[in-house]
Amino acid sequence: MTTTNRFQDKVVIVTGGANGIGQATMLGFAQEGARVVIVDLADRGEAVAGQINKDGGNALFIKADVSNADQVQSLVNTTLDKYGQIDILINNAGITRDNLIMKMKEDDWNLVLRVNLSSVYQCSRAVVRPMMKKRYGRIINLTSVVGLAGQSGQTNYAASKAGIIGFTKSLAKEVGSRNITVNAVAPGFIKTQLTDVLPAEMVQTTVQNTPLGRLGEVEDVAKAIWFLASDDAAFITGQVLTVDGGLVMQ
Repeated sequence: MTTTNRFQDKVVIVTGGANGIGQATMLGFAQEGARVVIVDLADRGEAVAGQINKDGGNALFIKADVSNADQVQSLVNTTLDKYGQIDILINNAGITRDNLIMKMKEDDWNLVLRVNLSSVYQCSRAVVRPMMKKRYGRIINLTSVVGLAGQSGQTNYAASKAGIIGFTKSLAKEVGSRNITVNAVAPGFIKTQLTDVLPAEMVQTTVQNTPLGRLGEVEDVAKAIWFLASDDAAFITGQVLTVDGGLVMQ
């Protein structure tokens, strides 16, 4: 883990920050001097924030449904009341409800689109105004290689992640003149709770089809997010950075 201070005094909101990629990303921001706001429905976010504060960092946990407009506006208001600014938003929250389309329930379609895609709209809309006022901002949206290449049994998930890509490019054009960059990171198969439940044969086939010959680690994705959030990426916007070991090449 790097020990620089790239994000000293920056205020970062990470949705889905209590587990997996979100947690790894958030911990790195905290270690590099950021004040982090962990947004999640999982209560363990409270313990994660508490440990960061105990270790000398600055973290706040907010339990919220990021697909709910009122709850999103409330968490943004709470962040502004406490820290006075919002510099970076990481839209990471997401779920899966996989099934073949002929068996997919409409509720599962709607839920995945709401949590994965509508949350990106809600959170981005809520932070854009303070970012525009400050004339600075970084918005990074977690999409997926499934949104680029598709995947059998994941029409709902693929649609939500493909939608994030179009959203990212459109918003980048809207807010670029105010020094706000908007980019997306598309992970491949990463070792998380979502991949832990996959059949062993599927995982083996994926590894065989990956040029680098392994599954990714959450830190692999986090490093891409940190780069796009840093000053090193100040002239990069509207892009999709794929972190998949070469599994999907566009």
